[in-house]
Amino acid sequence: MKVWTYILTAVFALAALFLYMIPTVIALRRRHPKRVLIFAVNLVLGVTILGYIGAMLWATAPAPQEEK
Repeated sequence: MKVWTYILTAVFALAALFLYMIPTVIALRRRHPKRVLIFAVNLVLGVTILGYIGAMLWATAPAPQEEK
């Protein structure tokens, strides 16, 4: 195999990992209060379509207001 094959494989693997972890990235950037749980759901259940969609919806949902 040529070196370019390894480089392209690494690039595609990193791109796939980034796409897989988008809900976690969104939760971290928005400083979501449950970002650790969103990461766990994304990591464990993200392989399933329902787990990925659930993590994405949870990450993009507005954070609940604190009660006074």
